[in-house]
Amino acid sequence: MKKKLLIIFTGGTIAMEVDPLLHAAIPSLNSDEIISMISNVEEIVNVESINFANFPSPHIRPKHMLEISNIINKNIYRDDIDGVIVTHGTDTLEETAYFLDLIIDQEKPIILVGAMRNNSELGYDGSSNLSAAICTAISEKALGKGVLVVMNNEVNAAGEVVKTHTLALDTFKSPEFGPLGIVDNDEVIFYRDIISRKHIDTKKIEEKVALIKTASGMEANIIDFYIDSGYKGIVIEALGRGNVPPQMIPGIERAISSNIAVVMVSRCHTGRVLDSYGYKGGGKHLRDLGVIFGDNLPGHKARIKLILALGKTKNLKEIKNIFENNNI
Repeated sequence: MKKKLLIIFTGGTIAMEVDPLLHAAIPSLNSDEIISMISNVEEIVNVESINFANFPSPHIRPKHMLEISNIINKNIYRDDIDGVIVTHGTDTLEETAYFLDLIIDQEKPIILVGAMRNNSELGYDGSSNLSAAICTAISEKALGKGVLVVMNNEVNAAGEVVKTHTLALDTFKSPEFGPLGIVDNDEVIFYRDIISRKHIDTKKIEEKVALIKTASGMEANIIDFYIDSGYKGIVIEALGRGNVPPQMIPGIERAISSNIAVVMVSRCHTGRVLDSYGYKGGGKHLRDLGVIFGDNLPGHKARIKLILALGKTKNLKEIKNIFENNNI
């Protein structure tokens, strides 16, 4: 018996063609047109589609991610649905994938997929990527692995994958651990597993969360701006192991004293933050001030996690536990 998948179409390059007047790619393809590009798809799987939107990737906001998660939760527990695929623009795909991975807690496969080339370009990769996503979503081997990103015949975990190149077809990689597996000859093959995943049980989000990238000589004025603008959380991409210029400290102190959650990660591509240094602005000093450590997350994913954590609670101790307790 053929399995049945729900495919939610949200837009992105996978649904774009070049407009002859603009000489640039714009959203144009609908779900039926994209699915029709996959040869013999009807012989492999039954498909139910939802046209959620036709957004360029930068237009996706956390509130849209929450809406997508609500659609998935309404459908994924149906007996006739074996998995869900979300087509998405690649610029923010990893953020939506991680959002869904944190907020949805169930076993059926959820796959995010996109394209690096639009349908007007030679070598359009949308149909091949969607084919690989379908092969992954109908596989028993994909059960219980959380949200996955399938691009260029590689399967990556939502919590690990990042877009590494502006153009390359193999742009989605997991720099620290590598892919979970591959899709070969229409079969998904997993080489490793996820040891643990985290779930944040919330139906609300807090969108006023800022992301600051640290650089040499930065001061506290940008932090002060976000405090004065009513932001509830700040993620700081710190230097190296987790250190900031000392001029930023007054802003961090003011934010924490105002009950604003301050989460620190590193601007380095791999590695976690730790309280290794005791000088002013070092990790030990920041931990003593009440800064929350975000382990090895990149800044934009730490922001997604804080958006959800603040939707669940405004208590800084509870938020610290969400980020730093590996057992939840």
